[in-house]
Amino acid sequence: MDIKHQSQIDFFKSYVNNTQKLVIVPHNNPDGDALGSSLGLCNTLKNMGKEAVVISPNEFPDFLNWMHGVNDVLIYDKNVKKAQQLISEAGLVIFLDFNALSRIKCMEAFFKEDTTPRIMIDHHPYPENETAAVQISVPEASSTCELLFQVLIESGFETSITKEAAECIYAGIMTDTGSLNYNSSRPDTYLIVAKLLGMGIDKEHIHHMIFHNNSFDRMRLLGYALGTKMERLPKQKAAFIALGQDELKRFNFKPGDTEGFVNQALWIEGVQVSAMFTEKNNLVKASFRSRNGFPANRFSETYFNGGGHFNAAGGESKLSLSDTIERFKTTLKEFCDEHGF
Repeated sequence: MDIKHQSQIDFFKSYVNNTQKLVIVPHNNPDGDALGSSLGLCNTLKNMGKEAVVISPNEFPDFLNWMHGVNDVLIYDKNVKKAQQLISEAGLVIFLDFNALSRIKCMEAFFKEDTTPRIMIDHHPYPENETAAVQISVPEASSTCELLFQVLIESGFETSITKEAAECIYAGIMTDTGSLNYNSSRPDTYLIVAKLLGMGIDKEHIHHMIFHNNSFDRMRLLGYALGTKMERLPKQKAAFIALGQDELKRFNFKPGDTEGFVNQALWIEGVQVSAMFTEKNNLVKASFRSRNGFPANRFSETYFNGGGHFNAAGGESKLSLSDTIERFKTTLKEFCDEHGF
């Protein structure tokens, strides 16, 4: 993996070595990679004798509650004053798994004014300059967890990575690659996984806690989504699922319950584009997955105010759910016709 400038690693190493109090921030609605990298780094820093805390913009899914240190994560939107005090007292803030301040939602305004030194470690393309003065950005990495692990190694901190930290990092790689099913074709990814296994992590336990520990309501919601709500667009080789707020409430929806649903349609023969739309608080969240050369990120950027990776992207719509679906059908046809898909 190519980290473009050794000076970025030098900055990271110097700041960490010379800072006692550090704050770690993942993106809003943190997923396995965001929380895994945050707790992986936090556990490592604590093992180095540092005072480190993870401050998440909002709550995270229950299926990540097994991670070491998760009970100490401070939720910003529930503890604003305490969180802002900890940030003001810190000598360094480390942003993980996002590259634009808009991705931390309720924390964005505060960080636009805050002057605490910031370092960003992320694998999403097109980082915004104002996010952090020091940016370690490698879009080729499978996940921020993979990139973080390399940064820690190259900084000379390998001996400080605890087994618990390694478990969090491994979890992030698995969730962001669908257990190495996508975005995982580079040998570096497997070399890092091998190193993590060598640190004594319990791979089977981690997979059980993440992928095989579903609530009854979540499984019923998945069955409903696949059996009743999935639609095909044969000419565009696409399929999608759309769930409204009332439908989510019917199945006692909790954050993270629809995680991975968007991947299901790609298991259908002939489908190259999968989309998932969920209605939440007068906003429709969109997720896109693709294969066979279809640029999910470019489609999302163009039509849904989003972005991400080539085969995995997200966005949003301020239209109603029904209007969003119609927009998706129309724009997907336009995009496929224009680019020959």
